[in-house]
Amino acid sequence: MDLQTVQAWVTGAQRIVGFTGAGISTESGIPDFRSPGGVWARNRMVDFEEFLTSEEGRVEYWRQKVEAWPAMRAARPNAGHAAFVRLHSLGKLSVLITQNIDGLHQTSGLPRQAVLELHGTTTEAACLSCGDRITSDEACERVEAGERAPRCLKCGGFLKPATISFGQPLSSAVLRRAQSEAESCDLLLAVGSSLVVEPAASIPRVAKYNGARLVIVNREPTPVDEIADAVVRGEIGDVLPAIVGQES
Repeated sequence: MDLQTVQAWVTGAQRIVGFTGAGISTESGIPDFRSPGGVWARNRMVDFEEFLTSEEGRVEYWRQKVEAWPAMRAARPNAGHAAFVRLHSLGKLSVLITQNIDGLHQTSGLPRQAVLELHGTTTEAACLSCGDRITSDEACERVEAGERAPRCLKCGGFLKPATISFGQPLSSAVLRRAQSEAESCDLLLAVGSSLVVEPAASIPRVAKYNGARLVIVNREPTPVDEIADAVVRGEIGDVLPAIVGQES
């Protein structure tokens, strides 16, 4: 599928939903979790059950958080993120649904209410008991000062990065809105996602089965390619600006 055809679809669309995975942020210097240099290659996984039941697990979780946070904090949006900002400024982007936790879509200029973070955000830490939130800067500073597994200062509950861990349920409200947006869009643009992690990976299928065009931009094949209207390979920072009619 040539880019001019996809660009024409984007130009003619009235209600676009963006869907992004780790691939859009690798060009900002953030390795994806599954890559050779990713988090899972260097650390053992602490799932939600272990976080809840083991002080040792909570200490290890926070150790990994403190290790990873400086690179996350220093990352800056790239041309791929800017392309979605352009779609929003044109009044075409209904919502941006992301599997990413880095907050780069908001940093790039998308309003917070236009971004649905399926897997939470690493920019904050949340109390699992009362829901109070603090910045990741504050939480990591507390760990570095000696609180190996910090507790909520308001209620004493477990403080955890506001991301979704394995075994932790997604926000039902966020997921419902994501599915509703997918049902009502006329084009879904899936970028930089392997489309294998459920239930997030089902969202592009929802859009397609409800009559929307589905365009996938990804370096590697995905399980959803076979039902897509177009699959585009290449560097996201080059391809996506071309698709939305913006110079990279």
